Amino acid sequence: MDQHVKEQQRAELHKTIWQVANDLRGSVDGWDFKSYVLGMLFYRFISENLTSYINTGEHEAGNAEFDFAQLADDEAEFAREEIVKEKGFFIRPSELFENVRKNAPQDENLNETLERIFKGIEGSATGTDSEDDLNGLFDDLNVNSSKLGNTVAKRNAKMVKLLDAIGDLPLGGKFSDNSIDLFGDAYEYLMQMYASSAGKSGGEYYTPQEVSELLAKITTVGKTRVNKVYDPAAGSGSLLLKFAKVLGKENVGGFYGQEINLTTYNLARINMFLHDINYENFDLALGDTLLDPHHWDDEPFEAIVSNPPYSIKWEGDANPILINDPRYAPAGVLAPKSKADLAFTMHMLHWLATNGTAAIVEFPGVLYRGGAEKKIRKYLIDNNYVDTVIQLPADLFFGTTIATCIIVLKKSKKTNDVLFIDGSAEFVRGGNKNKLSDDNQKNLLDAFTKRESSDHFATLVENSAIAANDYNIAVSSYVEAEDTREVIDITELNARIEQIVARQAELRTSIDAIVADLEGAK
Repeated sequence: MDQHVKEQQRAELHKTIWQVANDLRGSVDGWDFKSYVLGMLFYRFISENLTSYINTGEHEAGNAEFDFAQLADDEAEFAREEIVKEKGFFIRPSELFENVRKNAPQDENLNETLERIFKGIEGSATGTDSEDDLNGLFDDLNVNSSKLGNTVAKRNAKMVKLLDAIGDLPLGGKFSDNSIDLFGDAYEYLMQMYASSAGKSGGEYYTPQEVSELLAKITTVGKTRVNKVYDPAAGSGSLLLKFAKVLGKENVGGFYGQEINLTTYNLARINMFLHDINYENFDLALGDTLLDPHHWDDEPFEAIVSNPPYSIKWEGDANPILINDPRYAPAGVLAPKSKADLAFTMHMLHWLATNGTAAIVEFPGVLYRGGAEKKIRKYLIDNNYVDTVIQLPADLFFGTTIATCIIVLKKSKKTNDVLFIDGSAEFVRGGNKNKLSDDNQKNLLDAFTKRESSDHFATLVENSAIAANDYNIAVSSYVEAEDTREVIDITELNARIEQIVARQAELRTSIDAIVADLEGAK
């Protein structure tokens, strides 16, 4: 499809979604209400995805008139086991989004109907390989919440509106690759919209798409396929899913991640389904990565990307076991209790494959602070693990205006140096935030790939020089900012001053003469 047409379609879709979300929300706080909008979008998606999958199979087998949505529930049961094996879940025909929507206005027990259906979809995976991927997925779509209204009738009326609004979104009548793209895009847009309007409360879960894309591109330079991608602070999964966009999902061996917040973890799993990543191709876990990582059996990973929470508290050296953890032990010291940033970094380094690349968004303080953090940097530099440090512009992220940076780690570097790139001016202003345009991304990526010094933009520095500079790896310490002040020619300036002084003397003489004339004329 022509890119311009696609962008037009996307803009149109975003406008519609924005209206829908605002119309529906009413008195419900936006960040709370996102679970309803996103959950219902997911319900529509899996209903259409399943219907399309079954119908396509039947049509190809010569049954041209077949439509799964029109079947009686008991007629559909024969296919349940096979479909759960293929898709990871099963939905009865009467419980498909389109059929529930049709009957919703007349259903006085709509809340009970929806609750039963959601439990049934999750339950269809019980005891199968997809159980972990489906379990608790609809937990945040609480149809009996007083947030939706203080009576059952009011709550049901809100649900009817929600079903209609989501059902009316122009996501493609025929379920095709195009509509898959649109569903995923709609989801990403909603996440971004809610994150930006929620400010701090939402921003921690969402990395702007342009930054995600840059991270994915950095870790895949020169590659057309990666074995496994991993994010230890996965949020809503948008960083992982960028690999599907950059390389094509068939060129990613598996998507792995862990997330500590339950609601966000549910959103990440939903996000995988909405981007048509099948249950067997992703493995997301719930829990604290620093203390209880879930993927020991899956590491090492060829590509690691992450935007971990900035300077959060963790147990650190208050927990006597942690210094012996193989992820943290090599540095000989733990990240400070009040700043877990470099604990995430050490975790990722340990789980990185020898042929892999990790790109991590970091809080600037970790680049230059002293104490334990300096000792960890010493370990990273002395062992030649730091490949590149990129300074990003300020005000890119929701919930903070701070200028973050990207640290790129590799285990098999050919040279003993670090490339420093100053990307602080690489942005365009979009709305109330700075954004990385395609050109900005390209400039940073080109500098990263070329790995050469260039005035005021990139500097290649030997590890020994970094050691001599107290293991400070802040970009501003190595890339000299351009002096934009006007150059002044002192000789020329002095000559002009002399002229002015001479002219002043002339004027004074003239004025004195005029005054003398006037006084003489009295």
